[in-house]
Amino acid sequence: MGMSKSRTCFGYPLSIFFIVVNEFCERFSYYGMRALLVLYFRNFIGWDDDLSTAIYHTFVALCYLTPILGALIADSWLGKFKTIIWLSIVYTIGQGVISISSINDLTDYNHDGTPNSMAMHVALSMIGLVLIALGTGGIKPCVSAFGGDQFEEGQEKQRNRFFSIFYLAINAGSLLSTIITPILRVQQCGIHSQQACYPLAFGVPAALMAVSLIVFVIGSGMYKKFKPQGNIMSKVAKCIGFAIKNRFRHRSKEFPMRKHWLDWAREKYDERLICQVKMVMRVMFLYIPLPMFWALFDQQGSRWTLQATTMNGKIGAIEIQPDQMQTVNAILIVIMVPIFEAVIYPLIAKCGLNFTSLKKMTVGMFLASMAFVVAAVVQVEIDKTLPVFPKAHQVQIKVLNVGNDNIAVSFPGETVTVGQMSQTDTYMTFDIDQLTSINMSSPGSPVTAVAHNFEQGHRHTLLVWALGNYHVVKDGLNKKPDKGENGIRFVNTFNNVVNITMSGQVYEDVTSYNASEYRFFSSGIKNFTISSTEFPQACSRDFQSSNLGFGSAYTYVIERQSNGCPGIRQFEDISPNTVNMALQIPQYFLLTCGEVVFSVTGLEFSYSQAPSNMKSVLQAGWLLTVAVGNIIVLIVAGAGHFSEQWAEYILFAALLLVVCIIFAIMARFYTYVNPVEIEAQFDEEEKKRKAEKSDLYPTLESVSQTKM
Repeated sequence: MGMSKSRTCFGYPLSIFFIVVNEFCERFSYYGMRALLVLYFRNFIGWDDDLSTAIYHTFVALCYLTPILGALIADSWLGKFKTIIWLSIVYTIGQGVISISSINDLTDYNHDGTPNSMAMHVALSMIGLVLIALGTGGIKPCVSAFGGDQFEEGQEKQRNRFFSIFYLAINAGSLLSTIITPILRVQQCGIHSQQACYPLAFGVPAALMAVSLIVFVIGSGMYKKFKPQGNIMSKVAKCIGFAIKNRFRHRSKEFPMRKHWLDWAREKYDERLICQVKMVMRVMFLYIPLPMFWALFDQQGSRWTLQATTMNGKIGAIEIQPDQMQTVNAILIVIMVPIFEAVIYPLIAKCGLNFTSLKKMTVGMFLASMAFVVAAVVQVEIDKTLPVFPKAHQVQIKVLNVGNDNIAVSFPGETVTVGQMSQTDTYMTFDIDQLTSINMSSPGSPVTAVAHNFEQGHRHTLLVWALGNYHVVKDGLNKKPDKGENGIRFVNTFNNVVNITMSGQVYEDVTSYNASEYRFFSSGIKNFTISSTEFPQACSRDFQSSNLGFGSAYTYVIERQSNGCPGIRQFEDISPNTVNMALQIPQYFLLTCGEVVFSVTGLEFSYSQAPSNMKSVLQAGWLLTVAVGNIIVLIVAGAGHFSEQWAEYILFAALLLVVCIIFAIMARFYTYVNPVEIEAQFDEEEKKRKAEKSDLYPTLESVSQTKM
């Protein structure tokens, strides 16, 4: 073991400050890059949502599977220190490659603003992602375990607190980067054509990864470094394999039972290794229920963000976009970790309760389960406000009268009269087979039939402007607009074609008495310009929308005023979201408290219960539970198609509750060990044996020990 005198600061080894700064920069780098990934795939490479999401999830899963590789390299070959250095270099190169892959001008030979060889950009970004997954995953189990290594015997309290500080650094890094990198992305940059600035947004994380590496190297002289102890994983695997084989060979009655199934490896392996494998196996067994926690936890980025898109983001004076709600978790972590460390745990200890690591983890699971119950309650509230859309065999119709007469329209079973420049209050729902005839009439005129084959499963607008003059428009909106945006379409009542430009989006050639497609805008007031050859010169062509909320849709009718100039009438198609996003805060709060007591404790527990030569192995096992959790989400979301979203939340909450009870029972039977003491005992015995070998008369005590 290479040791240098450890210097301390506030009772902590000075070296851990370098490790915490290194972790902060590394997490900033990772989350900053991850925040952009889906948008980069969609907007730059041009993949659809599904492929982008699939590649993204595969990448995240890969990042949590590679820790096993990192642990293998560290424990059996390079040691933790060198593994962190070499894999950080791989990681930095990966970040650099992905930044280069997003440079538009790289293959834009004719300077028209679009790359000529997209395949090259895709290939480069995939190489970058594989290198990043290798790097971030490979150093994950080493950095936290290497930090734990810096503490002396008797510094358990500081070590526990280190894991909290470490977790805080992770979240501070992710919080800052998720705020900063999207700001960089929206900047415009480029040599020949101006584009969204992905190279800068990816370049900053790459630079921070380099900083992380440099900081880590600077602290080199102060670290306690342990030599790798041979290929531990294969030793463990062989020992387990041999024990099982040996037990199987001796399964008849005449062989006495042994205390533990691993004791059957005694014929070939020494006591110390068997004892260490027992410790690892007991912890690994406890890990079996844990992925369920991560399955719920990782839905903040998917399901909960989608839930936020059906809510209203105006909280007081500030407006929050749905995908910004995830930062609530990181903000709460930064607040809650110190509160738990300084206030809640000491209070529990004062009450004389023994709040062990496994009890904390059980409470963490329970809190996460409750968070999903709250999410389901919020979902039920949201569902009450959501519009009803047609089922597969139905059609929905509303009448919009843009003419100057009152017109009565009779459907099977009901007749509606629509005044001039007005619409029916709601969409009327009909079964497709019931919709036999539709007639329109106005006082003193004959009845005319409306002939149209409506498309089932869709909403339609029956646009009427005089008796017998009508046009049926298929709305094309079968759900609330995505991402909390607002749909706007225009209806033209002039005889000539009209063009509209609204916040940089163009509605081209809207023909007479017809409706444009919907286009989508974020919240706020939008300015728009209308132009047509038919408008008199003196007319104003600039207009403002109403203050748009979240998730609404409107039809703007361009009407001819008495002076021949255009005017605007607004009609609501889908009402804006009314349930406030602030209602999501309780579920985020519960989940974050669950994360603090579960995740921080789990890291520390994995470290404290592992033999000195298997710290990284157990850290990798811990990270593996996150990977499995992600896979569970993909399976459950793929297999169970729920008609109601709240039902899915309740299912997840129930699953975790069951798992939580199982875990509590398993934890009840777990005995905590102190690996250092056990290893010290073995060292003592070895010394004794050596002494006995030199001394020919073995003592009685050792005879009784061999009998045991």
